[in-house]
Amino acid sequence: MTSKLTAYFTITRPINLNLCALSIFIGAVITGAAHPLINVLFACISGTFIMAGGNVINDCYDVESDRVNKPKRPLPQQILKVQQAVKFSIILFVLGIFISIFINLNALSFAIFTSAGLIFYSSKLKGTVLLGNVAVSLFSAMAFIYGGLAVARWQETLIPAGFAFLFHLGREIIKDIEDQKADAVCSTQTLPIRYGPKVALVSATLVYGLLIAFTFLPYLLDIYGKGYFWIVLLGVDLVIILVLGFIWVRPFPESLSRVSMVLKADMFVGLVAIYIGN
Repeated sequence: MTSKLTAYFTITRPINLNLCALSIFIGAVITGAAHPLINVLFACISGTFIMAGGNVINDCYDVESDRVNKPKRPLPQQILKVQQAVKFSIILFVLGIFISIFINLNALSFAIFTSAGLIFYSSKLKGTVLLGNVAVSLFSAMAFIYGGLAVARWQETLIPAGFAFLFHLGREIIKDIEDQKADAVCSTQTLPIRYGPKVALVSATLVYGLLIAFTFLPYLLDIYGKGYFWIVLLGVDLVIILVLGFIWVRPFPESLSRVSMVLKADMFVGLVAIYIGN
């Protein structure tokens, strides 16, 4: 029983959920009008449930590739059955949408759209050449916009949402390079499978190069302050440059796995930079 409960918890990907909740919260705070605070709280909880539902349904469609790539996940280990995971994801989506009712009508519409989009991504877009990467990066970036919607000032969240989109897009391409072996077995058509790992690596480098260039704009335009500039320069941009240099020298699955974890941790640094600099 304990192992099954742990599996239900693990399959939601708790670290990703923390990142989602924090992104929503910062999306509300940076507007300068994080009230009513109860709306922000509802948005964080609602968004977390929806993201959890997306993570679970994603694993349901990824069972075969995870048997090769991530055999310790709950579904490949058969601690949970796919049918159980599907039902769990539906419950999570419904809870997320239900809670959004207490925020505002725009948040409700956004929650329904995002839930449907995450299901469509997992069932149809995942494993397509670049399109799937763009979709999951877009949904990740929407966390900031959801926070802005909670306080009716979503336009002011577009800058961090843009940063998040590029950051996730680069990371998703790197993860595809890491997952080539499993994707080839499952006949999944990702960027490195279709055009080769070098093209994918060049693409990730270009995406991150664009991100680094864009990180200077809010400071130069006097939107974010010096605190933002120094944290993003040393804690985000420098890390990305070092990571890119490392994977160009060692483009191996085990190296890329470590890089993916470093980039996930670096997202939290980016959130701190935006919060401090606002």
